[in-house]
Amino acid sequence: MTTTGTTPPPTPVPGEVKPRRAIAKREDAAAPGAGKANWLVKLALVILCFLWIVPTLGIVVTAFRTPDAANTSGWWTVITSPLDFTQYTLSNYSQAWNEGMGNAFINSFAVTLPATVIPIMIAAFAAYAFTFMEFPFRDSLFVLIVALLVVPNQVALVPLLQIYGNVGLTGQFAAVYLAHIGFGMPLAIYILRNYMSTLPKAVVESAKIDGASHFKTFWRLIVPMSVPALASFAIFQFLWVWNDLLIALLFLGPGEKEVVTVTVAGLVGSQNQGWQLLTAGAIISMIVPVLVFISLQRFFVRGLTAGSVKG
Repeated sequence: MTTTGTTPPPTPVPGEVKPRRAIAKREDAAAPGAGKANWLVKLALVILCFLWIVPTLGIVVTAFRTPDAANTSGWWTVITSPLDFTQYTLSNYSQAWNEGMGNAFINSFAVTLPATVIPIMIAAFAAYAFTFMEFPFRDSLFVLIVALLVVPNQVALVPLLQIYGNVGLTGQFAAVYLAHIGFGMPLAIYILRNYMSTLPKAVVESAKIDGASHFKTFWRLIVPMSVPALASFAIFQFLWVWNDLLIALLFLGPGEKEVVTVTVAGLVGSQNQGWQLLTAGAIISMIVPVLVFISLQRFFVRGLTAGSVKG
């Protein structure tokens, strides 16, 4: 005759490590308010969002107002009579486009694409060398390149203008994108090198054992794995060059080769009239950067955060 009894619980072993899931549940139960923002953080976020949204709303509203309404009253006056459709018009966009925006778009692409693609290619090679190759003064050279990030771009504009004048580049597209390439190179090397340092070095060692050269390792292995970082810098550089006014105005100026930002700035008349055209042109010029960001946003956070924490 056999007896059925309950199985006694297992005796805990001294020093036994408890499962992570049980520890996490206990920590969540001990801190029910963990991860929640207090009222001060929420208030600060609301204020920041308000300060960001209000000017954007003003631009959008002004872009749809008639010239008389835009020149005689502020955009906020539409709140009192939002259904008065006599104060709205769509002609501002067509008029702004006919003021040279079409040609300016082509010029902006002629400047922005080389200024984005060329530094990515050069910086990717440099980042690979700083990460996976050994050569004298490697770390010192990398620190020197990163230190260039603190140098203001404006201090180089006068020397560049003199050099461009001596070699005949003033007024050419190359003068603008070469300047942007030089200004964007330190940031590109910094971002890509930090990302590549997180990649498994065993992959590079395996390729070296298989007889692959550095060039083949770079193109076949490192570049495909570094797409998030490449896309992140591409977004930064594209937005920076597309929205730049100072360098384009200094090295190209107004005329047949003027870019979008120069054209938009010239939509306001000498009597500070034409704000409805300026805002309409600004919205038109924002279409391309928004599309670029939306198409590459899935790589953006991954490319920036990779390399910031190791372990």
